[in-house]
Amino acid sequence: MQPKCALCITGMLQLMDPKNEARLIEQCRTDPAAFGQVFDLWYNPVFGYIMRRTADYDLSKDIAAETFLKAFLKINSFQWRGISLSAWLFRIATNELNQYYRSSRYKPQSLQQLLENPQMEKLLHEQDDDEREVMEKELRGFNDYNLIRSNLLKMDVKYQEVIALRYFEQKTNGEISAILNKNEGTVKSLLSRGLEKLRNML
Repeated sequence: MQPKCALCITGMLQLMDPKNEARLIEQCRTDPAAFGQVFDLWYNPVFGYIMRRTADYDLSKDIAAETFLKAFLKINSFQWRGISLSAWLFRIATNELNQYYRSSRYKPQSLQQLLENPQMEKLLHEQDDDEREVMEKELRGFNDYNLIRSNLLKMDVKYQEVIALRYFEQKTNGEISAILNKNEGTVKSLLSRGLEKLRNML
């Protein structure tokens, strides 16, 4: 399987309405190979989110691999109830990021399962060129981004999450609410307080 071009993926994401998404989830439940479509559609956005949070290419690869492996292993139990597949993937990635920031050393729990799933391992290896492209785009505005990120990392994780999702990933408050499992009022409040703190730091 070859990585799809960015334009093709953008078009596919725009066509991924709730009915099509639900259909894709059902396909994944009956045919594990269908998860390749999930991987093609959302790997780059999720990897980019992780990369913008960590600014560490190798660590981002580890966290992205763990995110998609957990999604691959848990897709059968995914319940489409008000949260999209995209939000679910970003939620897993956010949880993995939080685990990393809580520990001195990130230790993915599913590496052995990855080795036992050659299909997932193959998908992950095919993304190297796309990952490099994401990283290069981030580095173009590195000075400003690094200044913001270095200050953002000094803040509580609850502020890091909402600011990164809103301004780095351009998620709506509703999407952030679904990803973080918080109500929109809480998201708005965290954004307001977080931005005020960040402005004072800058």
